[in-house]
Amino acid sequence: MKDLTQGSIPKHLIVMAFPMMIGMFIQTLYFLVDLYFVGKLGASALAGLSLAANAMFLVFALTQILNVSTASLISHAVGAKNNIDANLTFNQSMMISTVMGLVVCIIGYVGAETYLSTISEDPSTIAAGLTYLHWFIPCMALQFVMVAISAALRGTGIVKPTMLIQILSTLLNMLLSPILISGWGLGYPMGIAGAGFASSLSVIFAVLLLAYYFITTEKYVSVDFSLWQPNWQRIKKLMLIGLPAGGEFFLMFAYMACIYWLIQPFGADAQAAFGMGTRVMQSLFLPAMAISLVAPAVAGQNFGAQQYDRVRETFVWTAVLTCSIMTIMTLLCMTQAESMLLLISDNKEVLLISTTFLQIICFNYIPSGLVFTCSGMFQALGNTFPALLSTATRLILFIIPAVWLSKQADFSIEQLWTVSVSTVCIQALVSLLLVRREFKKRLPR
Repeated sequence: MKDLTQGSIPKHLIVMAFPMMIGMFIQTLYFLVDLYFVGKLGASALAGLSLAANAMFLVFALTQILNVSTASLISHAVGAKNNIDANLTFNQSMMISTVMGLVVCIIGYVGAETYLSTISEDPSTIAAGLTYLHWFIPCMALQFVMVAISAALRGTGIVKPTMLIQILSTLLNMLLSPILISGWGLGYPMGIAGAGFASSLSVIFAVLLLAYYFITTEKYVSVDFSLWQPNWQRIKKLMLIGLPAGGEFFLMFAYMACIYWLIQPFGADAQAAFGMGTRVMQSLFLPAMAISLVAPAVAGQNFGAQQYDRVRETFVWTAVLTCSIMTIMTLLCMTQAESMLLLISDNKEVLLISTTFLQIICFNYIPSGLVFTCSGMFQALGNTFPALLSTATRLILFIIPAVWLSKQADFSIEQLWTVSVSTVCIQALVSLLLVRREFKKRLPR
C-alpha cells in the first residue's frame, strides 16, 4: 500500500503514471503492428477488424463498472485506514467480475453476427469481423478478472507490477500476431483469426501473471472466498459508482457504431479508414489517459482522508499534464498524420480518408484531455453520474445533426468529423461546470 495523502501531488501523478505510460507506449506499438499485418489482408479484413474491435467498447463499458468503483472505494478505505472495508470491496468485485466474464462469453458467441450485420452491408467485412470475434471473445471475457485485480492494486497506490505485466502481455501479443496471422515459422497462416487468437493468448498470460503476483505479494487486500457471498449493500455501492462510468463507455460504443452505420454507403474503404484512424487516435491518447487513470487514486485517498485542498490540487495538476500532452499530439496529427498511417496501410483511398480524419479530429484532443481529467475527479469523489451526463450530452448533440446531414444530397464524410470536434468541445465545457459544482458540494474549505 502506498500513502498518497502526503508528499508532492505532481510527483505522485508522474511517478505512478510513468510506468503506465511505458506500458501504453508498448500498447501503441502493438496496435500498429496488429493493424499493419491485418491491413496486408485487404480493406475488408481491416474494416472487419475495426468493426469487431468496436465491440470492445461494450466490454470496456462493463469492465469500467468494476474498474472505477473498485479503485474508488478501495482508495477511500485506504485513506480512512480501513483494511476490512477494502477487502470486502475487493472480494465482491472479484465475484462480480467472474460472473460478468462468463455472461459476456456466452452473449458474444450468440450475438456477434447480428451486431456486425447491423453496421455493415459488405459480406466480406462481416465474415472477417465474425472470424476475428470468434477468436477474440475469450480475450474480452478475461478482461473482467484482470480489471478487478488491477483496480484494487491501483486503489492502494500500486501500479508498477500491473504495468510490467501489461507490457509483457503486449510484447507477447506483438510476437504472436505476425506468427499467427502470416504463418511465420508455422507454415499455417490463420489470417485475421490469428489476430484474435494472439490477443486471447496474451490476456491469458497476463491474468496468470497478475494472479500469481497478487497471491504471493500483495497483502493489504487478498482473495477470501468467504467474502464472495453476495453482499447486496456493497454491490449497490459498487453499482452506484460504476454504472454511470460504464454508461460512459456504452455511449462511446453507441457513438462509434453510429458512425460505422452512417458511413456504410461510402463502402469498406471508408469503414477501414475510420477504424484505422480511430485506433491511431486512441493510441495517441494513451499517455494522457495514463495521467487521468492514476488521478482518481491520488485524489480518492486524499478525499477519504478529508484533505480537500489536495483533491483540488490533484485536479489542477492533472489538467495541466493531460492538456500539455494533448497539445503535442495535436501538432503531431496536424503535420505527420499521413506519415504515421503509411506505416499501417498503403491503400490510397484508405490513406486519404484516414489522414483527413486525423487532421480534423485532432482539434478535439485538448478538450478530450479536460474530459479525461474531469472524469478522474468524478471517480475520486465516488460520483460518476456527472461524467455520464457530459458524455450523453455529446452523443445527443452529435447524433441529431449527423443523421440529418446524412440525408442531404451533398453529404460528405468530413462533415461527421467536424460535428464530432464541436461536440467534444461542448462536452469539455459541460464537464468543467459539473466538476466545479461537485467541488462546491463535496469539498468544504
